Amino acid sequence: MESAQQVFNGKVAVITGASSGIGAGLARHAAGLGMRVVLADVDAERTESLRAELVAQGAEAEAVVTDVADTAAVEALAERAYRRFGGVDMLVNNAGIMAFGYSWEIPAERWDAMLRVNIGGYVNGLRAFVPRMLEAGTPAWVVNVSSVGGLLPSPLMAPYSVTKFGVLALTESLHYEMQMKKAQIRVSVVTPGHVKSDIFRAARPGADTPPEVQGFQQWLQNDADEHGLTPDEHAERVFAQVAEGRYWVVPQPEALDPALQPRTDMILGRITPVVQFGG
Repeated sequence: MESAQQVFNGKVAVITGASSGIGAGLARHAAGLGMRVVLADVDAERTESLRAELVAQGAEAEAVVTDVADTAAVEALAERAYRRFGGVDMLVNNAGIMAFGYSWEIPAERWDAMLRVNIGGYVNGLRAFVPRMLEAGTPAWVVNVSSVGGLLPSPLMAPYSVTKFGVLALTESLHYEMQMKKAQIRVSVVTPGHVKSDIFRAARPGADTPPEVQGFQQWLQNDADEHGLTPDEHAERVFAQVAEGRYWVVPQPEALDPALQPRTDMILGRITPVVQFGG
């Protein structure tokens, strides 16, 4: 079996949400494999800083400020990537945002933002890149980043659970569609557990938030800080599994597998769910 470097060396990857956390780890590892990378993110300063870092290490990289919720912006991202590198072999839909709180208390604008970014951003990516990949007719990859939270819903972060479940459905539908088209596009869904990043910290609730919500957010951030994979460790596992041709890319099976059978038993047994979390 070929290594990730053998499979991906010289290929072009577009990575959304690339300026920090999981996205930055994926971008650094892709560059380390010899890929040419297009970094897409709303944070211009951090994205440019990462581009400069990768270029200084000998990689070919392009930074494109992109709001993935904006259809025109993602189309412009695709045009820029194809103009710079002549083609795109891999799309990594990763950009996402978080919110904490009771589902009825999270502001409508935050719900809307998460739906537009965490779901709409992925749809925009597919609409901009998949037609071009199909037209090229060469091997390509679409990698959608979901979460263990896409299989295991959580209290106090309903928008995240909703959108990550949605990513699973979107990815599986795309996978079936590529089979129907007999396309050379391999589709994978990534289900990270805790990764050392600021996603929970960036979504810190306000001072007037109920203490149980603040405690839950802090517990998640502490757990990620203490037990999470580094973004680089996570990226190495992701690219290795994608190179193997896996649909289910599970970097941390220990964070997912023990919960799957009990959840399946609960559903098949029509058992009323009971809340369980460490906050």
